[in-house]
Amino acid sequence: MTRASKRIRQSYDGAVLVAPFSTPYQRYSIDTAHWWIAKALRGSLDAAGLKPTEIDGFTVSSFTLFPDTAVGLTQHLGLCPRWLDHIPMGGASGVVAMRRAARAVQTGDADIVACVSGDTNHIDSFRQMLSSFSRFASDASYPYGYGGPNANFALLTDRYMQEYGATREDFGRICVAQRDNALKNPNAVMKKPLSLDDYMNARPISDPIALFDCVMPCAGSEAFLVMSEEEAVKRNLPFARISGAIERHNAHPEDPIQLRGGWTMDIDELYDTAQCTPDQIDLLQTYDDYPVISIMQIEDLGFCPKGDAAQFVRDHDLTIEGDFPHNTSGGQLSAGQAGAAGGFIGLVEAIRQVTGKAGPTQVKDAKRAMASGFGMINYDRGVCSAAAIIQAGDP
Repeated sequence: MTRASKRIRQSYDGAVLVAPFSTPYQRYSIDTAHWWIAKALRGSLDAAGLKPTEIDGFTVSSFTLFPDTAVGLTQHLGLCPRWLDHIPMGGASGVVAMRRAARAVQTGDADIVACVSGDTNHIDSFRQMLSSFSRFASDASYPYGYGGPNANFALLTDRYMQEYGATREDFGRICVAQRDNALKNPNAVMKKPLSLDDYMNARPISDPIALFDCVMPCAGSEAFLVMSEEEAVKRNLPFARISGAIERHNAHPEDPIQLRGGWTMDIDELYDTAQCTPDQIDLLQTYDDYPVISIMQIEDLGFCPKGDAAQFVRDHDLTIEGDFPHNTSGGQLSAGQAGAAGGFIGLVEAIRQVTGKAGPTQVKDAKRAMASGFGMINYDRGVCSAAAIIQAGDP
């Protein structure tokens, strides 16, 4: 019996997800993170027919909000919440924000929580962020020219390929499928078709990574609301129920390099709480700043054994119309990575999907979705991981 199986599993009954909203992403922006976060908040509130004064919970994730935090934003945006959180967990932020907001609604600490993430992208903002990203970056990496995630993920990709026999073509299949999905998403940054030949012939960036393995930093924001099911029904809002959610930080520190994530420690609990199995998931949204981490998630989330994801990708169609729809908005690799909003893009898209509001990226008969997050890369591993299963509410 694992530690996870000994815990009393508290459901998320009564708390639901509504009003998903994504801003159209921009490659560069002179606007502040405040502006982008405000834009997403306004979009989500308008979708729900709410005024800012009607939300009493607020959580935010952002890399470029400094020197402000969620507290500063309350004044900037004219909010007066009785529950407040600031989640600096990068790619895991969306699911973590959802979990905590749902608990706040369940306990009565807040009635309606706005979960928002966004970042700007000035010409030099990405370099500035990297230089002060973490102690690992400022002390051990940045001074030696190892200042960005490309080299970090090249290290992980190379080790994964050596360990499990994956090829560049296997990673390319993920990138090509996601570009196909992004071409249906009007908000995506990438607008040109991508073939496997294009991927294989792209210029090298950090061996074995080439151009189309690398996420595109941009400006943008994402948002959704958490409220009681009773409130959603009263307001006639389409909603998604939370079937289960997990998070784990600094998992498997004994591993010499990361080839598995924290999902492995709690995935059985997630499926048990959600009362479903991997083959009952209609679509998967993985955190995808580089294809190797999507490969790891496909394994660690239980869709195939460890080391078999390359074959899994060869055997399945990952497009919207395929037998394994994956990152249906195009994900970060083709829709763009708006800083910490990269931790929200998959969950926000999953909410749209199961509520039947995804428009051109809609998966037919999508009722149950999984969204997973991965964040805060420190040289040879990401420290934060999270995952959630959500499903359609009653018609």
